[in-house]
Amino acid sequence: MVQAWYMDESQEDQRAPHRQEPNRAVSLEQLRRLGVVYRRLDADNYETDPCLKEIRRAENYSWMDIVTIHKDKLPNYEDKIKTFYEEHLHLDDEIRYILDGSGYFDVRDKDDKWIRISMEKGDMITLPAGIYHRFTLDENNYVKAMRLFVGEPVWTAYNRPADDFPARKQYMKFLADEA
Repeated sequence: MVQAWYMDESQEDQRAPHRQEPNRAVSLEQLRRLGVVYRRLDADNYETDPCLKEIRRAENYSWMDIVTIHKDKLPNYEDKIKTFYEEHLHLDDEIRYILDGSGYFDVRDKDDKWIRISMEKGDMITLPAGIYHRFTLDENNYVKAMRLFVGEPVWTAYNRPADDFPARKQYMKFLADEA
């Protein structure tokens, strides 16, 4: 089962867990109230998994690819790791399914505090359009993930501040309605 927690304020190695002391766990319900959707799937059988097929059909995820983030597999690895960790938002949902390895997605809560979500093999996450977030590998320095999109992929990240985009305004309205 996925684990999430509020992060400490340390600026040391981004790949460390950064749990507060004492730990402040975050539940799936708390993530849901932020618009974050979590699913657990069978990553060993992703090519034939009927659950993944149904999710893709129901959510209209018509495009997908697989990316491996590792120093030996990803061109411009160090630059990409830095870019992924810059706080940003997208104008579309971000859907990632971890097929192997592990990493962290960090999202901002309604009070602008960082929540770290530990992702490992079999975890699928959907981050809503307009949520500020970032990604980093953990100390294992390896992840293989499926990226899913509705329609053609859009890779554009808008670094913070990006509050004037309609997707951000719609997300903020969603948070207000959830309160």
